[in-house]
Amino acid sequence: MAPFNTMDALDISADDDYCYLTTCGRVSGQLHEIEIWFARDPAVGATLHLLAGAGAASDWVRNLQADPAVTVRLRDVTYRARARVVTDPDEEQRARDTVFAKYQPRNDGELVTWRARALPVALDLQS
Repeated sequence: MAPFNTMDALDISADDDYCYLTTCGRVSGQLHEIEIWFARDPAVGATLHLLAGAGAASDWVRNLQADPAVTVRLRDVTYRARARVVTDPDEEQRARDTVFAKYQPRNDGELVTWRARALPVALDLQS
């Protein structure tokens, strides 16, 4: 695991399309890695936001609810993180808006419905 002392590595990878989230399987105990869209709002520091299109039914969301200790890889740097479903209304709106603003211009499809319905998840990176 790579500790981070500055936001430089996060800033460099902020425009990347994907991060790689690893959760521990709630039933199997095996590690599961997914490739997923992410966004970082520099105003909130070392937190990444994700949107789960299938909501709380997503396996990766169910895994992180059972064990919030996860890792996230950006480029070739892996960080430990604490994952959580976003429940604060202000953070929820910020997460939706930040992820949408990053990906809608890159996507030929319409993401408005996805933004409104997806479940916001936060990854609080740990040093």
